Parts: sequence; structure tokens; C-alpha cells
Amino acid sequence: MYQFSRWKYWLVITVLVLGTLFALPNVFGEGPALQLSRNDRVAMDEAAQQRVLGVLAGAKITPEVSYLQKDRLVLRFADDQEQTAARDVINKGTSGDYLVALSSVPRMPEWMRKVRILKPMSLGLDLRGGVHFVYEVDIQGALTQAVERLERDARTTLRDKRIPYGAVTSSGDSVRVVLRNAADEQAARDALKAPDGSLQITSGEAQDGPYVEMKMTQAEIKRRQDVAIEQNITTLRNRVDELGIAEPIVTRQAANRIVVQLPGVQDPNEAIRVLGATATLEFRLVDEANNAYEAEQTKRIPIGSRLYYMRPQTGPNGQVAADQPRRPILLKRDVIATGEQLTDANSMMNTQEGTPQVNVKLDARGGQSMLNATKDNVGKRMAVVYISKKQLAVGEPCKGVRTGSICTEEEVISAAVIQSVLSSSFRITGLQQNEARELALLLRSGALAAPQTIVEQRSVGPSLGADNIRRGWHAMGVGLILTFAFMAIYYRGFGWIANAVLAANLVLTVGLLSMLQASLSLPGIAAVVFHLGIAVDANILIYERIREELRSGNSPLSAINAGFEKAFATIADSNVTTLIAGVVLFAFGTGTIRSFAIVMTLGILTSLFTSVVGSRALVHAIWGRRPRLATLPI
Repeated sequence: MYQFSRWKYWLVITVLVLGTLFALPNVFGEGPALQLSRNDRVAMDEAAQQRVLGVLAGAKITPEVSYLQKDRLVLRFADDQEQTAARDVINKGTSGDYLVALSSVPRMPEWMRKVRILKPMSLGLDLRGGVHFVYEVDIQGALTQAVERLERDARTTLRDKRIPYGAVTSSGDSVRVVLRNAADEQAARDALKAPDGSLQITSGEAQDGPYVEMKMTQAEIKRRQDVAIEQNITTLRNRVDELGIAEPIVTRQAANRIVVQLPGVQDPNEAIRVLGATATLEFRLVDEANNAYEAEQTKRIPIGSRLYYMRPQTGPNGQVAADQPRRPILLKRDVIATGEQLTDANSMMNTQEGTPQVNVKLDARGGQSMLNATKDNVGKRMAVVYISKKQLAVGEPCKGVRTGSICTEEEVISAAVIQSVLSSSFRITGLQQNEARELALLLRSGALAAPQTIVEQRSVGPSLGADNIRRGWHAMGVGLILTFAFMAIYYRGFGWIANAVLAANLVLTVGLLSMLQASLSLPGIAAVVFHLGIAVDANILIYERIREELRSGNSPLSAINAGFEKAFATIADSNVTTLIAGVVLFAFGTGTIRSFAIVMTLGILTSLFTSVVGSRALVHAIWGRRPRLATLPI
């Protein structure tokens, strides 16, 4: 009698049950939903859930289901119109206390959702719909920012070392410091020298006196440019997380480009506005000794100060009066702290005054600098300078300084009196509620290290994604039907075994994709069809081996045993070579190429299991227990 171990039966049954369980969430599809998170970064709780549901009930909108997931509240609706209406009602009824993101969530039952490991497959942009951006990073801008920081550090270092100096100027990748005494040249060189050797220090004599010049090495320039790209990628990922977008893709492309894919985003305008903005802060002391209006009119800015303008005040409706004049203000040139030293920022309402505020936390270096600056200036004013960079369309005016298509705007959003000594934690007031919310979001997610512009933008609507899914599954369905028909006709009873194994193979592949949350794209569906063909090929090799054994005069049971044993080496060889190709595609490919490689690799593993172990178990269960078997339906 043909022998087959009992434990292998249990292995096949266990794998099939688990694969079916993990694949089951994909049966229910997805529905339009809203994901809500609090702007103050506090996790959503049942009280917040009841508040939102009460606001929706007042507008006679009832979600199909609502539940808390991690720190967010998820609301699922029947259709897109109800979803959009609910978003507007929540934004209006909660005074913008929540960040609302349009998305889609699975319609699977509640018990399945509570089993957190059960999730549907993660669909790519071409199947789920969404937006695709390609950003080009201005790496020269990153170098300019590094030189500006180098200039500020040079002033601070020389002042701490009590080395007299005159003008400090920057040009390209170098900073020149003019000294007042030639005898201080060596002391200045030693003070400004970088411990890591990233700066080349030179000195000489010019018309305006002796000077020391710091110039970044080529290796340092390249390192700073690479760091700028990586920081921009990290910042974009943080901002995507703040928007509540699930399964985003943020990756580097070429030397200075970043690809951002946001599956499931139905309204890209909010994402474009938040992702494309470059926002940071500077804290400076107000120059109380000079008149800002006089400096504006005469164009003579006092030494050690800079001229800024206050942000216009908005009315009750949030609009700025067209005839409102800009108010000039003089600020000290020395920066107390910058947005790069921020560790946290969140917006909330001041319970005593009833006005919005942004609570800010600085790192140790920024906190120490703030402490040193404020302990000697209590009773004086400190200003908060808001710096934003954005890309302008052709013909669009720039209120600040325009460099190519990039507009840099600097304005003072607050100039409050220092009531007490400040340190790492303090607050920014004088903002409207929407301004406070957006400022906190941008600062919390980090400042971009360099300006970036959108060079490619592509949107894929949910309907187009659904059409891609339908076409892909139709192609797979036609391929499977033709394959099933061929196997059933050509191999008779054994052909139906192969068909059952193919169906199990498809279920296991979907289950693995769901369990690993690997992104499935349109090329991934092609990979499913491709690996099903490989699985069929494995069964054909086994069945042809069995036929050869039967033609050689062996008994049916001996032919079955020899067919599986002798075909295994050929099947393993062909699958291993294809597996190597899949690994190489995954290692060197990007985007949808990786999706194809992942699905193909997982499919090869499942086809090996189902074709060799699963098929053998079925054959043994049907024919292996018949010792006097005379013929085989093959």
C-alpha cells in the first residue's frame, strides 16, 4: 500500500485553514470612511467618539459603524456623498478640533476586526486609487541653509571666545570673518576649526582687514546634501502620518527626487498643501532702541537688526482686510532658537483667555539658549518669525523673496512681552484657530531641510482603481477557467486534483499577502497569474512522470510514488531559479516592480507546498489506500 505520513495530513489541513482565515477579510470589500485624530496629539477616547457621533446625529447622518483604532476614530459610511457631508459637518461642528482624513476601510464583521491580525490585502495606488507625487529637492538650498547656520555659529563662537571681529559674510560654500586685529588670526582659526575636519580654514589680508575663511570640503557638501534628502523623506513620512493616511509610500528616486504615493486619498488638496509646505520658526528679540517706521522709510536698517513685518490681523470671519497696512518691526539679527530645535508642538485653547495657542517644546540646546536670552531680557519683547517656502505657479505673485519658482515669506506672527524666564517649554499666542492648528502640525512633523517642488503629479480615482481590479481579476478568471478545463480534459481525475490544488494555491497566496500586508498592485495581479502557471507546470511534470512509470509496466501505486519522487528534483530546480529572479527584482526594483517580485516569490513558495505536499496528500487520500488498484484516471 502507498504510504503517506499522518502528520503531513494535519500539516496540509492546518495550513489550508490558516490560509483561508487570513484570506477571508478580502471577501467583504471596502467602504468610504473618515479617520479622525486630535490636533493636540492626545489619543481619541469614547468621550470624543460620542461628541463626534452627536454632531453627526444633529445633521441626521448615521455612520454604518464607528470604532476606535489606535489613537484615531474611524467612521464608515454607506457612500461617498455621505462621507463628504459628514466631513464638512464634523469640521464645522467641532470648531476644527480634529484632523479629518478621507479614506476607505474594510467592511469585514466586527469579530474579524477585533482579531487584529486579520486584515485585507494592502492595495497599491493603481488598484485603490490615490495620488502620486514626485518632488525635486533643491539641494543647493540645503547647502545655503548649512552656510547660514555656519555663519551664525561663527558669530556665537567668536563672541564666546571674546575674539573681536567685524563683518561676517557668506558666499557659496564658504564664510569669511573679518578680524579687527591681525594678532587674533591664529586664535580665530583654532576656535572656528571643525573637530571632524569638515571645514577648510584659510586666512589672509584683504582691503577691509585680516580675515579667516571657512570653506566646506566636497565630502562635507555631499554629506549635507544626502542628509537633506533623507531629512525631507523623514519629514514627509511624518506629515503623511499626521494626515492619517494608511499605507503610504515615501521613497527616494535618483539623486534629488522623492516619490510620494498616498493610496486611498480621495481629495489630494489637503495633502498637497501640507506636504509641499516648508514651515519653520525663529525666535528673536525685538529691537526696542530704534524706530521701525523710520527704518522702513529711510531704508537704513540699524547694524545688528533686521526689518520684518507683522502678520496682518484677521477679522471675525477669518479674512484679512484688503486696506490693512503692514506694520514694520525691527528684530535683533541674532537668533535665539530655530524650528530645528523643536521637539514637540501642539495646538489648544487657552482656557483662561479663550484664545488659540501653540505649546512648544525645545531640545536641550534650544532650551539653554532660550534661558540665556530671556533671563536678561524680562520685560522686553520677543518675536516669533514664521518662515514658509512654497512653489508658485507662473504669474503668481510672491509677497516675500522669489528665487526661481520658490517664494520665501517671512513674517512675525507674535511679539509678546517676556513675562518670566523661559526655558524648553513655552507657548505662542496671537493666532487664529486654523493658523494654530496648521502651525502645530507642520512644526510637529519637522521642518524640511531643503525646499522642494512638485515635478510630477498624478491622480488615480477610486473608480479607475476599481476598474483595474475588475480587469485584473477578469483576466485571472479567464486564465483559470481555461487552465481548469485543459487539466480536467487532458488528465481526467488527476486533472481535478490539480485544479483543487490551484484553488488552494490562490487562497494561500492571498492569505500570505494579507498576513504580511504586502502591497498588491496591477503587476502583482499579473504575478499571481504567472505563478499559477508555474504551479500548473509542477503538476504537469508530476503527472507526466506517473504516465512514464505506467508505460514502463509499474503498478499504479508504484507509479504514483515514483512520479512524485522523480519529479521533485526538476520542480525544485525550476522554482529555485525563478525564486532567485524574484529576489533580484525585489532587491533592485522599485514601486510596482517590487510588488510583482513579492507576489511571485510568495507564489513560488505556496506552489511548491501545494503541488508537492498538498497534491500528494489528495492523491493518497483517494487512490493510495487501494492495494488492488488496476488503473489510474490519468
